[in-house]
Amino acid sequence: MRVLSLALCLPLTLGAGSAAAQFEGMSVKPILEMTRANWIAVREWDGQDLIYFTHIEVYRCGLSRIDYSVNDGKAQSYAAEPCHEGRTPPNAMTLEGHLPFVAQPLGSVDTVTVRLTFEDGSEASARFDRAGALID
Repeated sequence: MRVLSLALCLPLTLGAGSAAAQFEGMSVKPILEMTRANWIAVREWDGQDLIYFTHIEVYRCGLSRIDYSVNDGKAQSYAAEPCHEGRTPPNAMTLEGHLPFVAQPLGSVDTVTVRLTFEDGSEASARFDRAGALID
């Protein structure tokens, strides 16, 4: 919990004028690596399994690509909301025409594998099982 608390406070302590800089690849990489267990969540809702990418969306401005696969299936590209350059903060989610999840048939998601590609070309990945990612 200490690491998560620190990661959540970092954007608030960087000061005015640095909003864009904090979301560049070199800044988001250590945060995402420290919070790897929170990258996705699975929720049963309205007869579907929803795979939430909300945590990753917050740091999308430092990413060039987000890929995921369900149950070791074919990797798919996750289309994150665009980074809003020129706005403060650029990573704010407007949810205009975009929702931070993908829907699957109810009970069908056993595992989710996520691979992030940072702006510098480096990658990080994680695998989540349903029990560990399931939220209410």
